[in-house]
Amino acid sequence: MNIRLAETKDIKHLIKMRWDFTLEYDESKKIEHSSYLEFEKECSDFLENAIAGDQWFIWIAEERERIVSHIYMELIQKAPGPGTITHPFAYKTNMYTIEEYRNKGIGSKLLKNINLWARENNYEMIII
Repeated sequence: MNIRLAETKDIKHLIKMRWDFTLEYDESKKIEHSSYLEFEKECSDFLENAIAGDQWFIWIAEERERIVSHIYMELIQKAPGPGTITHPFAYKTNMYTIEEYRNKGIGSKLLKNINLWARENNYEMIII
């Protein structure tokens, strides 16, 4: 199991996982009638900017070069306070593991790595 930050080569797969994740939990069944191509364009733009920037960090777990789980993290800046060094919060969102890889500890390994990274970077709090 390889845990790493997403790269631009991962965008197509991350888009498909986001689509599948949303469909899986869409009780209204509205999404299945949506345009994948429109979503793909919007999501691709977001992911390209996120991966190139320093506000979003997309962590992935891959097995045999296949992404099987991911967690998106956004840094949220705080207003500075006197007498302290201000560090951002880290906000975890869009946590998803492909069905056949669930209940195998992959999410726990991903979270362990992310929590270590957050401590090493002095992020004050992790919000889920």
